Amino acid sequence: MTVIVTDTGFAPEDWNAPFVTLADLAAHQGAVDLTNTDDPEALRPHLDGLGLIRVAYPAFNDGRAFTIARRLRMMGYTGRLRALGPVIADQYTMIRRVGFDEVEIPDDLAARQPADQWAFRADWRAHDYQARLRA
Repeated sequence: MTVIVTDTGFAPEDWNAPFVTLADLAAHQGAVDLTNTDDPEALRPHLDGLGLIRVAYPAFNDGRAFTIARRLRMMGYTGRLRALGPVIADQYTMIRRVGFDEVEIPDDLAARQPADQWAFRADWRAHDYQARLRA
C-alpha cells in the first residue's frame, strides 16, 4: 500500500483510473507513469487529456524527477502531478516548488516519517526568498 501526502497531511488514494507507462500512452485513461529517465516531451500532444501524471523517484537522492516536473509545468501541464517513491519529508518544500501537487510514499516510510513531519513543511511558500525579493 501507499500513502498520499498533500499540504493537508496524509490522504487515501482518490484516483481510480489505471496508470499506463509512456510506452502504452496511446491506451491511457487519464493517467500516466513516468520513470525518472523518460523524456516528458513525449507527453506534449497528450497533456490536455491527462488528469494525473506520476513521476517516479527510485531513491530520495535521485533528483531527475525534479527536472521532469518543472519541464511538464513549463510545457503547460495544469493537471495533478505526483511524485512517486521514497521521497523524504525534508524534500517536500522543493517538491512543491518545482510543480508537484502531492507525493505518494510507501507505508513503511509513512510510519518512519509521520504526517506531522510532512505538515511541518506544508507551508512551502512561507520561506521563498525569491518571492520576497520580487516584492
